[in-house]
Amino acid sequence: CGGGILAEAAARAGAEVTGIDANRPLIDTAKLHAAANGVHVRYETTQVADYAAGHPGEFDIVSCMELLEHVPDPGALLADCLRTLKPGGILVVSTINRTLPAYAGAVVAAEYVLRLLPRGTHDYGRFIRPSELARMARAAGAKLAAASGLRYLPVIDSAELCASLKVNYIATLTHAVGTVTGPGLEHPAGRAAGPATGQVSG
Repeated sequence: CGGGILAEAAARAGAEVTGIDANRPLIDTAKLHAAANGVHVRYETTQVADYAAGHPGEFDIVSCMELLEHVPDPGALLADCLRTLKPGGILVVSTINRTLPAYAGAVVAAEYVLRLLPRGTHDYGRFIRPSELARMARAAGAKLAAASGLRYLPVIDSAELCASLKVNYIATLTHAVGTVTGPGLEHPAGRAAGPATGQVSG
């Protein structure tokens, strides 16, 4: 959830959205922002594991953005997120690759040069290679279906998808047979995703 930016965008696009975060002040901020903008999102302050235990098989799409590289056991977090998916649902995650370009961009540039983030935000040792993410998915009974790079453009304060996975990347994971053909949120058969969307903190 974080401050609710992605949750609100999904709700505006027509999804029925639940956003969770373990940080109550962030949830309070997200609730205030949604109310001020007339957007309906159901927010809860809870841990992912606790929420997954009470809501198995509930969502068509779950997103876990910029969180895996900050937790001590990303494989367990991934498994908890996957547990909340309906059959045929997809999990969308974004994280940072463990490469020298990623260290230069996400740590040196973002934290020390441009000062976009507080120093110490990232621990390079916790960055996750796509191959490692794929292994975590397999251990949880799922598969990495597709991945695309993410590139930040500081001059215009924007971001875009790109082919390179060397720094930031976004990936889709699924239990379903077949593959998701790109970073977009579609089911394997090409059917538009259903209304229930979950977003965890990150």
